[in-house]
Amino acid sequence: MALTPQWLDELRMRTTLSAVISRTVRLTKAGREFKACCPFHNEKTPSFYVNDEKGFYHCFGCEAHGDAIRWLTDQRGMPFMDAVKELAAEAGMEVPAPDPRAAERAEKRASLHDVTAAAQQWFVDKLASSEGAEARSYLKRRGFSDAVVREFGFGFAPAERQALAAALPFEESMLVESGMRIEVEGKDPYDRFRNRLMLPIQDTRGRVIAFGGRILDADAHGPKYLNSPDTPLFDKGRTLYNLHRAAPAARQSGRIVVVEGYMDAIALANAGIAEAVAPLGTALTENQIELLWRQVECPLLCFDGDNAGRRAAMRAITRALPLLGQNRSFAIVQMPKGLDPDDLIKNQGVEAFELLLAQPTKLIDFLWEFELQAKPLNTPEEKAGLKSRLLEHTSKIEDSLVRALYRREYNQRFDELVFGKRDRSNASFGKVIESGDRFQQKKAFDEVHWKARADHLYRRLGAAIVMGMILHPKYIRIYGSEFEGQRLKAYDPRIDILLESAEYDRDFSQEYLADVLVKRGRRMPETFEWDDLNFPFTMWPQDDEEAHQSFRKAVTLYTRMPLVDDALRKATAEAGKDLTDGNWGEQQRLLAYAMQLREELLTMMAA
Repeated sequence: MALTPQWLDELRMRTTLSAVISRTVRLTKAGREFKACCPFHNEKTPSFYVNDEKGFYHCFGCEAHGDAIRWLTDQRGMPFMDAVKELAAEAGMEVPAPDPRAAERAEKRASLHDVTAAAQQWFVDKLASSEGAEARSYLKRRGFSDAVVREFGFGFAPAERQALAAALPFEESMLVESGMRIEVEGKDPYDRFRNRLMLPIQDTRGRVIAFGGRILDADAHGPKYLNSPDTPLFDKGRTLYNLHRAAPAARQSGRIVVVEGYMDAIALANAGIAEAVAPLGTALTENQIELLWRQVECPLLCFDGDNAGRRAAMRAITRALPLLGQNRSFAIVQMPKGLDPDDLIKNQGVEAFELLLAQPTKLIDFLWEFELQAKPLNTPEEKAGLKSRLLEHTSKIEDSLVRALYRREYNQRFDELVFGKRDRSNASFGKVIESGDRFQQKKAFDEVHWKARADHLYRRLGAAIVMGMILHPKYIRIYGSEFEGQRLKAYDPRIDILLESAEYDRDFSQEYLADVLVKRGRRMPETFEWDDLNFPFTMWPQDDEEAHQSFRKAVTLYTRMPLVDDALRKATAEAGKDLTDGNWGEQQRLLAYAMQLREELLTMMAA
């Protein structure tokens, strides 16, 4: 069968792993995961966990690990194709028909694995020979232990152009296709890697699929590091160096560290930090980012502490922004200027590096700091440029809730930077001014300022309530009667249609509501219309208890605030005519209550 990696990934995405496993194992909910006693070994305390978001199970006792296909083959003993067919039928996917060409390609890949495996053994043997003395000396200077040299499979490629071809019993075409040799028209083929310290690049199953080579002669021509080209075995945009070792370690530690190059990853392993991976000569790709999120929710990007390192981090973040979502983010470990992880560990010890890992910069903060330092902020135009760059970043985030939260956070930071920190105390609405006659000394607020501020907040609250009823139609039926005589129509003329629709006995869904609005010459709102309203029930379109509670509170505030304001105006007028202790006390009580309601509203908008 022609089962491509893309097709198998789609099958895994459409399969709910916990549903498959729960047919034979009793699972218990544990946060965002499920747990059980491991079915692969005897135990009394559950150490077997199932994570639907990441699509794998893992036992911390016996290290059993896999996806839905692996579960059916290992736990139920099904042949691979039978497992695939069963999952595909449940997922509504059609298994691809047999493809002779695909079978031929698979056979070729298997043959190419033989080539890379043989090349790896030859490089290792050469490192141990007299020819590898300089490479061994380099590894010793780097401080790599013998165990790390063996574990990571270091080798050596001699300087001769035809050495590898003469040593390996494979056809020239296979050596070229595997990336081991270079074929140039009109010239004899020659070995790609010459006089280099060699390092195997492995897939998630630990098979050698490509190589990286570091130059040993500082005066020699060519790049310092040279990687294999893309081949039928190796796609550098879909491969993370050291992932097959780092993934089990990441499941234990709950973190994964992304460094700039494979020598950095090995240096960390040499220092006891096993959960480090590296891209292969390019910025992180979308596929590599998804690989990282399958391991942990917030990978750590650790790049060198110079401008090039910061730019590398920004390239990775730019790729990640459209993909951000709940439990899918990054944090940035900022190295001291001029140091890479290996330098820091050698100079200050692994404890210094662990301290950096424990205090990473959040992605939202790194973006802010990067743009804040990118250009001067001396003129209004330059300050406007800062806000424009920040909003350009947030516009790339496809998740509407995450995008709204980023936009709101950057708007608040920008306002505080440019206009000063906003005072959210009760003084925002007015305070007692101790001057003038007895009434002026005890008057609690500036009426002009109070009215402007109150009207602004009340309009935003009204607009949010209308949007909340459109996003959550069931609220219309529950709370519609609360708005008779209210002024919501001034904020959104759709309110009349919403309230009228609630009178009919039918399945009151968004689809029905959209149909009613269209028939009445209106439309459903676009995402941007509620992005900046900053209320939980508009920022979180899913209908859950948190959204419902916040909407209920919004309705209470909306109906109560005008009543309290009217009573306050009357009490203030009465105190102006005849300022007795009773009038003064009532006016102050209503003033405190009015300010409390507005403070609750501000808190709600900031939640």
